[in-house]
Amino acid sequence: MALQTRVKITKTADLGEGIFELVFSCPVMAESARPGQFVNVYCDDASRMLPRPISICELPGDGQIRLVYRVVGAGTKELAGKHPGDGITVLGPLGNGYPFEGKRAVLLGGGVGIPPLLELEKQIGIPAAAFLGYRSDKTFLLDDFRKYGAVYVSSDDGSIGVKGTVITALERAVSDGFSLEGAVLYACGPGPMLKGVKAFTENNGLTAYISLEERMACGIGACLGCVCKTMEVNGHSGVKNARVCKDGPVFDAREVDLS
Repeated sequence: MALQTRVKITKTADLGEGIFELVFSCPVMAESARPGQFVNVYCDDASRMLPRPISICELPGDGQIRLVYRVVGAGTKELAGKHPGDGITVLGPLGNGYPFEGKRAVLLGGGVGIPPLLELEKQIGIPAAAFLGYRSDKTFLLDDFRKYGAVYVSSDDGSIGVKGTVITALERAVSDGFSLEGAVLYACGPGPMLKGVKAFTENNGLTAYISLEERMACGIGACLGCVCKTMEVNGHSGVKNARVCKDGPVFDAREVDLS
């Protein structure tokens, strides 16, 4: 069950290129959190009424929750100005996380879709490979992922790893002998990337679980501001859509319409 509470920040860091890290302490929340879930972070500035949804990056232990996010507006800029010892109000954990199928895992993350996959790789408990896509050679969390398995890198400009997307890197690895037999794909990233993941799995007879990025207001499924298209009629709405914040953000790729 989600908890809204005031928490104390224990660590902050500027990871470069507008990417920031924030760690806060909340044992009750950390105990129930799962990879793929998110928290809503509320601004202290009362003029910013809506919370900022940020995916859980890691559960470092001792009741800590680690967030890694990109500054994109006034709310996240305010958050980036926080320091250890400061307090913030959070609501979480929210949404549905990644299911564990007990099969070989292949992780695909693009941009700020990379952080939610770190705790998944830690917890999944079987050999995993991560394909991480960056804009340039300004990487983040790369060393963290390398602690837990093989890492393949791609970049938009080709300055590091394979030039192209994570799908480009995955296809290159497969052509070089990387096996997808018995694998399940777990992905998070921008819409075009997730379309590529969905198409790849359909063409190769694979299962993929994808985390959708949508603008959210309430974060608890009440406002219907973050609906996505689905392939079947949703039991809650009675139409072909689902609430990303409540029914997701993680979906079986076969269940959502990304066209």
